[in-house]
Amino acid sequence: MDMTENHAELHNLMAVAAPSTLLDNLDAVPTTRSRTPLWRLVLRNWSVRLGGSALLLLVLAALAAPLLGTIDPTAMDPSSANLLPGVQAEFTDLSGATLQHFFLMGTDSLGRDTWSRVVYGARVSLSVGISVALLALVCGGLVGVAAGYFRRLDDIIMRTMDSVMAIPSILFAITLMALWRPTLITVIVAITIPEIPRVARLVRSIVLTIREEPYVEAAISLATPTLKILWRHILPNAIAPLIVQGTYVCASAILVEAILSFLGVGLPPDIPTWGNVMADGRMQFNQYPQTVLFPGIFLALTVLAVNIMGDGLRDTLDPKFNKRGS
Repeated sequence: MDMTENHAELHNLMAVAAPSTLLDNLDAVPTTRSRTPLWRLVLRNWSVRLGGSALLLLVLAALAAPLLGTIDPTAMDPSSANLLPGVQAEFTDLSGATLQHFFLMGTDSLGRDTWSRVVYGARVSLSVGISVALLALVCGGLVGVAAGYFRRLDDIIMRTMDSVMAIPSILFAITLMALWRPTLITVIVAITIPEIPRVARLVRSIVLTIREEPYVEAAISLATPTLKILWRHILPNAIAPLIVQGTYVCASAILVEAILSFLGVGLPPDIPTWGNVMADGRMQFNQYPQTVLFPGIFLALTVLAVNIMGDGLRDTLDPKFNKRGS
């Protein structure tokens, strides 16, 4: 009995002393990384800061277009046609009033201010890029989850997606624009449909991996409702790759919209877009290259900024490319 009591007392002392020792050891271990919020980790990446800052400046410029020395981008004055950049001249607006205006980027063959058309065109390009990215992520995410989780639907859904991917996205968009009325919504839908299969394939591969995890199989064995499993276990693990994919979809959508407008099958020519501005100046590119160069520079910088930010998000959010320790 004495040995038993001594053994019990010794066991109680060890149980009381052990947590103190463990706590002392845990205090000596740095835990800054585990407590760092995700948004701080994202902002530490120089690619995210560089690309995000450039995009933020572009968004602010598009929103504040009337305050940046612009005029009506559709106003034409033949007497001010083909002015060189940096020229201040008289301009007659739509109401017939004559005013002095500084043409930062010159004018096109119809006397329209290139700077105003480029700044207002940023609104259209950003609207198309963001809208296409959101729609493609939502639709492609739902299709990918259904294909990856429900095995009976996998073959049907993915063969349909493969059929859509077999058609070049530009030709698919041109066909839809030829069948429908050329509006902003039509352009967004025509660009979104070819992007859905790419997102769906990504989400499907993620779902197939997560579905085999022990915690998901345990939830299934406990008869957890399917919607609850998808909402609590599947979707949270697919958000980070979707965010990264969304940046590339946005950049691709901005390029496709500019291509459609440049070819004359996108938005009407009277709507200022970067593609329309370049299309208006291509016939006189040898004599007046600024009409094509300036919107082309804005287009290239925007796509580059989106891709740089996407690379930074991938490095931070994707475990395979995680550089937190660097």
